[in-house]
This record gives sequence, structure tokens and C-alpha cells, in this order.
Amino acid sequence: MRTERFLEEPSRQRDLRMLMEAQEGTGDCCVSAQAGGLAPVFPPQDSRAGQLSFCTKVCYGIGGIPNQVASSATAFYLQLFLLDVAQIPAAQVSLVLFGGKVSGAAADPVAGFFINRSRRTGSGRLMPWVLGCTPFITVAYFLLWFLPPFTSLRGLWYTGCYCLFQALATFFQVPYAALTMLLTPCPRERDSATAYRMTMEMAGTLMGAAVHGLIVSGAHGPHRCEDVALAGSAVVSPDATRLYSIAAAVLALTYPVCTSLLCLGVKERPDSSGPASGQGLNFLAGLGLTVRHRPYLKLVISFLFISAAIQVEQSYLVLFCTHASRLHDHVQGVVLTILVSAVLSTPLWEWVLQRFGKKTSAFGICVMVPFAILLAAVPTAPVAYVVAFVSGLSIAVSLLLPWSMLPDVVDAFQQQHQHGPGLETIFYSSYVFFTKLSGAGSLGISTLSLEFAGYEAGACTQAERVVVTLKVLIGAVPTCMIITGLCILMVGPAPKVPSQDPSRRQSLQRRTSYSLA
Repeated sequence: MRTERFLEEPSRQRDLRMLMEAQEGTGDCCVSAQAGGLAPVFPPQDSRAGQLSFCTKVCYGIGGIPNQVASSATAFYLQLFLLDVAQIPAAQVSLVLFGGKVSGAAADPVAGFFINRSRRTGSGRLMPWVLGCTPFITVAYFLLWFLPPFTSLRGLWYTGCYCLFQALATFFQVPYAALTMLLTPCPRERDSATAYRMTMEMAGTLMGAAVHGLIVSGAHGPHRCEDVALAGSAVVSPDATRLYSIAAAVLALTYPVCTSLLCLGVKERPDSSGPASGQGLNFLAGLGLTVRHRPYLKLVISFLFISAAIQVEQSYLVLFCTHASRLHDHVQGVVLTILVSAVLSTPLWEWVLQRFGKKTSAFGICVMVPFAILLAAVPTAPVAYVVAFVSGLSIAVSLLLPWSMLPDVVDAFQQQHQHGPGLETIFYSSYVFFTKLSGAGSLGISTLSLEFAGYEAGACTQAERVVVTLKVLIGAVPTCMIITGLCILMVGPAPKVPSQDPSRRQSLQRRTSYSLA
């Protein structure tokens, strides 16, 4: 028996070496070795273990649709609703937007803390958080677009509703985003799942703006100003409040529908190899380590500027078309052009990202810069549609890139520091925290600038200073932010997982995949 085992050993080692060579040649993530490196660990009955099915990727992507539907509608239309329908002064609108974004940002580390300490249930650790938030966020989103009967405290009402919605959206998004690391230990499969997710989220963004815009389009047509002129004062049309309530109810239904599909089609991977070695760090200690990790710090700072630029561009485009140009009739077409361009270009950007590298694809973000300036200088319909198409290309890569680079940063950090489980949600929640905080500051300050320029809530014609301010907000401000962010991102090498032996890489991937275990 000992002789047979001795003769068998070279054959086993040769098989292991051949499998590892095949892994290096094909990029397959399904081959692993034990810590000793002497015996192969074969996947049970399937050499494709670690790969995700098409159905799993699609269902995972569908889970990201509701938040994007809601975010798209609020990004393009909430400011217009608050100013012209709810007729809140611009200074109070600034407070609403700033308070809501800060609330969402503050909820990120809180969500990361509680999720990090939660225990596994029958449906996993992350899925219960997504399911538990769904009914509450559905109600909060509807109340955000509801016009209360009182007028003096509307600013406070919408501040509370927007803060509640943003906080709940965070508790929904953080576990959903962190689920990427628990789907599979294979980086290539995670990138593929991220591409599916971003494509579905782009489709959700398109659906949110399209459905909401089509329903409420009658509330902002030319007849509104004619009615106001006849009435002699700016009054809120009952038609407008009804249309916004219908749009809110329709979009709110996407939360229970899409969450159900996510739960049915995606399962968190069980820890078949036993608990990961090492003890996990507590949240504060892990947060201190992540913010001192230079690749992560560079990624966060660069996208602070880039994401803020995109948010400013989205928030003021509809206001610009309504009050600073003669593009009232093209608002819906311009918004849809942006989103269709973004949806269709997401797979293309994923190919560019894989073919030419993530750092090279970042230059696609700055494509919108000259066109944004052109729109501010020449606000005509043909120019607006061209700018919308190019802006969609830039928005697609600006949304895809950070979520593709973040898993690389997490892997590199784990290889460098060799800490135990518990860091994925810290990375994801703190990243969203900083980007939301940046968006809060940029939107709050820019909306306040409208107050200083003399914006009149509900008015059909604005002063020339308001027109100039809107041109600056969609041209000069995003341009400066994008250029600054790209300069920071281009400094130094791109986040990259250091190459090392397969057994150590597989051990690391097991730990990072079950960091919440």
C-alpha cells in the first residue's frame, strides 16, 4: 500500500501542475491548492466551480435596479419638483438636498458596522438587510413626492422625507454592493457580475427617468405658464400634484418586485472550507486601516470630484433646459438620450476596461468636458442632443470604473495586510460615505447659489443672473471637478492585486469571499 501511494504521488503532483498551468493560461479561477501545495482540491463534480451562471448574474443585476430607478428620478426631477411644484425657496431646497445626502452618507458607516456584526441566517448575512429595508424604503420614496396640505413647514417635511429615504437606500445598497465579494472568489467572474449589475442599473436609471418624466411631463408644459398668467399668481396645479404622486407610486413598486427576483436568483456562497483563518477586526479598527491604504485613498479622492461633477450635471440639466434655454419641449428627449447612450455603452466600456486596462478607460470620463461647455455657450436643440449622447458615454464609464476597481483594492489590501474577515463592507460603505458627502456639499452649495442669484420659485421666467448661474453649473463646475479627479486618479499605478503562488491566492480569495463569516 505504501509503495502504491509513493508511485501515485508524482502523478498527482503532475496533474496539479498541469491544472495550474491551465489556470494561468486561461484565467480560470476554479483550480486551487491546499496550503501545503502537495494535493489538489478538485471542485465537486464540476471543474467550473466558482463561475456564475447567466441567471445568477442577471438576477444579481436586477437587484440594483430599484435604487437606480429612484436615484435617476430624484437626480433629474426632485429639484424641479421642490422649486416649481412644492414652491419651496431655493435656500430651503439647498437644505433638503444637503441634509438628505449627508443623511445617506452618515448611514454608510452605520450600515457597515451593523452588517459587519450581523450573524448568518438561512438566507445569508447580506440578503436579510436588503429584504428588511424594502417595505420601508418603498413608503419613504412615495412620501418624498407627496405634497402635504400645509405650506409653512414643507421645507421641514421634505428634509425629513429625503433624509429617511437616503438612509434607507444606504441600508439597501451597502449589503447589495458588498454581495459582489460573496458571489464568487474569482476576480474575473466578479468583474463580469459587476458588468451585469452596472448594465441593469443603467437600465434602471433609464427606466426611472423615462417613466417619471413621461408621467409628469404634463405638469411642466407651456400651458402651465399660460394658466399662471391668467390666474395672476403662481399656483400649484392639482394636476401636477396628482401626476407626481402617480409617478412616485409606479416607481416605488420596483423595490418589492426586483428584491424578490434578487432573493430567488442569488444565493450567498456557503463557507464550504470552514471558517477563515484569523479573527476579524472591529469596525473602527478596520476603518482606520482602510483610510490609510493609499490605493483606496487615491480611488476615493478622485471619484469624490468625478461623482460630484456627474451629480451636478444631472441635477441642473432639467433646470437649465427649462429656465436658461428654449429647450422646454426637448427635456424628456435629452434625458432619454443621456440614459440610452449610457445603457448601450456600458458593455462596450466593460470590453475596453478588460482590453486596455481600467486606468486607460478612465480617460473616457473627460469626453463630456468640451461638450458640456459647448451646451452652455450654444444652447440649441441639435447641440443638446449631441451633448446628451456624449454625456451618456462618460456617465457610463464613471459609474462602472470605481465598482470595478474597488474589488482590486480590497484584494490588494488583504494580500498586503493579511487580516482576518470583516473588511469588505467597510471598504464599500466608507467609499459610498465619502462620495455621498461630496455630492451633498456640491449640490448644497450650488443650489444655494441659485438663491443668491435671485431664483424665484414657481416663476416661468427667471432673471438673467439665474440663467448665467445655470450655465456655469452645467459647464464650468463639472469641467473643473472632472479634470481634478482624473489628475488624482492618474498619479501612480492603478490598484492591482500582486501576483503570487496559486495556493496563497486561493486562500486569500476564500477569506475575502467570506469576510462576514
